Formats: sequence, structure tokens, C-alpha cells
Amino acid sequence: LSPVERSVGGGYLKTIETEGRSNVPGVKGWEWVVENMGTVPRVALGLGSVAGLGAAHLAAAHFSVLVKEQAALFVAGPPVVERLGEKLDKQELGGWKIHARNGAIDYAADSEEHAFDLARRFLSYLPSSIDSLAEQGPQTDDPDRREDWLIEAGPRDRRKVYRVRPIGEAVVDRGSFFEFGREWGRSVATGFARLDGWPVAVMASDPYFFGGGWTADACRKVRRFVDLAQTFHLPMVYLVDCPGFLIGSKSEREATIRYGVEAMSAIWQTTIPWCAVILRNVFGVAGAAHQNGGRLSYRYAWPSGFWGSLPLEGGIEAAYRADLDEAEDPDARLAEIEERLEKLRSPFRSAETFWIEEIVDPRNTRPLLCEFANLSAPLRETGPSWFRMRP
Repeated sequence: LSPVERSVGGGYLKTIETEGRSNVPGVKGWEWVVENMGTVPRVALGLGSVAGLGAAHLAAAHFSVLVKEQAALFVAGPPVVERLGEKLDKQELGGWKIHARNGAIDYAADSEEHAFDLARRFLSYLPSSIDSLAEQGPQTDDPDRREDWLIEAGPRDRRKVYRVRPIGEAVVDRGSFFEFGREWGRSVATGFARLDGWPVAVMASDPYFFGGGWTADACRKVRRFVDLAQTFHLPMVYLVDCPGFLIGSKSEREATIRYGVEAMSAIWQTTIPWCAVILRNVFGVAGAAHQNGGRLSYRYAWPSGFWGSLPLEGGIEAAYRADLDEAEDPDARLAEIEERLEKLRSPFRSAETFWIEEIVDPRNTRPLLCEFANLSAPLRETGPSWFRMRP
């Protein structure tokens, strides 16, 4: 069942007068919310102002929506917050622009009708419960379709950004990609799609934001999305271009590594079929989290693939510090080391020693993913996951 939130929630102080006493806070029945999160798809639509317990219900869903300019979400509304010295209207305090960017909601709808359309589309990819499997939809797109422009989609210049969504849309069934959570954790795009009619979960690195590196928010987003796919038995497709965790003082202040290991642990806990397609960068610990390393999974790489423990930029200074310190001309020695290492970094050398299973023509990506989806379909298993999904 899909709870729909409209108007405010929470306790009413007037009950003190009507009941002649004050209640100790409690949330009767919350155990069913927890149970539902691990059992059935739960969708919440914010169609008006939602506060207190209503806000908790809106957040405790697999897919949460606010209607733009009409709905708002807050723990406590403007009158309560004003007592703290903040005078804000509903939209300034908890409108869609706030919560789409912090991850409290997954989508901002243009109208109530749009919100219900979004709910129907989200649910169309999922089974009715964990005790069934998502069904194959209409097979309206040729599984062997090849898009010629993909051969040039992966830029050879590692400093150049590119748009990953057209790549994702080109390799899944036409018109089937349904993205949500787009406004937060923006270095990773997440959504559902179909491959030869089969519903799948899709993650894709977005180099337009932090070069595709995992921020603290991106890690939280990945963890939640992976848990969602695991809960409802959806195979995962990950289009990878991840240079690692975001580095620097801001990243350290935001505890990126803490949220990063949460995301990694979620990936390693999965039992769903998994296919990673390396588009370009795979570096460091976050780069290693492109698949569950403890289970068999599919993995392909484009010729533009580039990987290692650390990028050469900065990595050389760390690994060859003694050599550089002893050199009469550190800059010349740095350039010499970089040139020497570059000659050994071809992805084909990795393939020759079986560090990568297969380097593929990018135009063959869709046929390979459709093959993966068809092979995965009979391997999916119903029932509860090892753990209950939390909001």
C-alpha cells in the first residue's frame, strides 16, 4: 500500500486541555512502517504541508514526492520555528527546493496529477512484495540495437567531462529510464530502467559533478539505492566513472569515509545479479566498489577505461617521494616517471593479464546488457533480504 500525505501531522497541544493531561510521546504502529519497508513498495506523496509524524511517514518510503510550491515538509512548521528566531514561510523552511537537494524526497512533482503519475511509474518497475518478482514488460526495443555514436562517447582526455545520461538512455530500452533523486548526491545518477523488457536498477557516474567522485551525499544515495534494489530483487547495472572518494578538508569534515564504507558494505551485502560497465575512471577504494568483490558478477570495460590504486596526478608524488626529493631537478624526474608509467597504463595490458574480463566495443553495450538481463531473470530469488531496509 502507498501512504499519501496531505496536510499536517504530529501531536496537537489542544489534547492537553481536552484530555486533562499531557501524553508521553509514542508512535503506535511504527513497527508496521519498519516491516513494510522491508516487505512492500512504499510510496509517499506530499500534497500539502506535512509536519511531525506526517513528515516521518513521508520520509519513511521507498519513493517520496513533494508537489512544487504547494507542499512542504518539516519536523516543525513556521510558527514553532519562529520561536527560535527564524521567521520563514513554508517554502523557505521546507519546500521542494530544500528537500530535493538534501535527499529527504526523491522527486518534486509539478502538480498533484504529476505526483500520482510518478507513483504509478515507480511502482511499474517493482513486484507487489518481496515474495514475488518484477515481471518482464513489453519487448518493444531490439536487444541487439547498436548506437554508432557510442564509439566516441568515452573521451580520451581524462580531464574532459561528458553527459552520462544520453549513454544510459542509449543502452536501455528506449524511453524506459526513470531517474529519481537527481538533485542530491549528484555525482551518481540513480533510477530504474528496462532491458529487453526486464526491470533493472541503474547507477551511473556523472562526471559533471566532482568528476564522478563519491561525496558524502553520493555515498548515502548509493547505500539507499542499493538497498532498494536488493530488497525488491532488481538486477543492478552500474555505468562506472569513479575517480574515488572526494578528497580535501570539506570531505573530511563531512565524514565521507564513514558514509563511504556504509555504501560499500551495502554493495557487498547484495545477492542480486550485478553488471558493471567501466566507462573511464576506476580509482581507489570507492572505485573498487563498482561491484560486490565477494561474488561473481559481470564486468565489461570500454577502451577509454583507466584505473589503478591512485591517479598518476598526485599519486606519483606520494609513491615516488624519495626519488623526487633526491633528484637534482624534481620536475624533470616527475615528468620522466609519469611518461614511463603512462606507457604501462593501457587497459589492454590489464586485459592481457586478466585484471579485466573483457574490453568491449561501446556500441555492443546494449546487446551485452540485454544478455545480462535475460541471464539474470531466472536467477532472481524471492523472499526477505538479510536485513530490513531502513529509510
